[in-house]
Amino acid sequence: MIANEPYLWHNEPVMKKKIIIGILTACLIACWILSWIPETEVVTLDLPGDLKQIRIALVTDLHSCYYGRDEKWLIKRVDEQHPDLVILGGDIFDDVLKDDNAKTAVKQFAEKYPTYYVTGNHEFWSGRAEDMKEYVKSTGAAVLAGDCESLSVRDAVLDICGVDDPTDIGPVAWEKQLQSAYAKTDDSHVKILISHRPEKTAYYEKYDFDLILTGHAHGGQILIPFLKKGVFAPDQGLLATYVDGIYQLKNGSLMEVSRGLGRESTPAPRFFNRPQVVILELK
Repeated sequence: MIANEPYLWHNEPVMKKKIIIGILTACLIACWILSWIPETEVVTLDLPGDLKQIRIALVTDLHSCYYGRDEKWLIKRVDEQHPDLVILGGDIFDDVLKDDNAKTAVKQFAEKYPTYYVTGNHEFWSGRAEDMKEYVKSTGAAVLAGDCESLSVRDAVLDICGVDDPTDIGPVAWEKQLQSAYAKTDDSHVKILISHRPEKTAYYEKYDFDLILTGHAHGGQILIPFLKKGVFAPDQGLLATYVDGIYQLKNGSLMEVSRGLGRESTPAPRFFNRPQVVILELK
């Protein structure tokens, strides 16, 4: 035993390094696996008016990813929350993956709930955005592109507005859509805007929307614990601000940023950033 002591002492730092590396590797693998397990997040909001627990399911950035046969997991999670309406906040389809999963999800939502859809950048990147819109319309869901529709829910009226993603139409036409949609709202109604992009707060603050529903940021891909910032988000860059949850804008509007549901569509793994369905309870 005494003869082996120098050997053990000499190799102790090496063993410690191996143990530390092993633990870190296991943690990274565990975080990566967890990042494939989606969650349902319920957010309660106090908005103006006499609202009686209106429930909105916000689904964004599906990217036609697989959530069980016939998208069973996704549909079940939404059904369990008994929403009054479903919002499809862009990038429901993808520019690489086939449309099958997206079409299955949209069809089932539209059969059960009032459903509203706006485009994301990947729909336009596919070169088939108009075909995708036509499919969504064929299911009975509303496609909003500078439009606003009123929906009566539990003795309240929601003005649900939506704009295209600016990728294809450009910033000028995009802002015209925003102006056009807002012009159709009524101050006595709850005014909701669906827009794929969370980073365009300077534009949203020009209008008096009560609630803005967005996605696009994918939670910053790696969500920094406790800081509510993402390592990187498209169109926000490093240490992105608008990546997850509720933000109050300068004009008082509330903006929800969903982390979305993209998994196999994204080459970079998500960390501390589980895919999600957001349920907004307005009261």
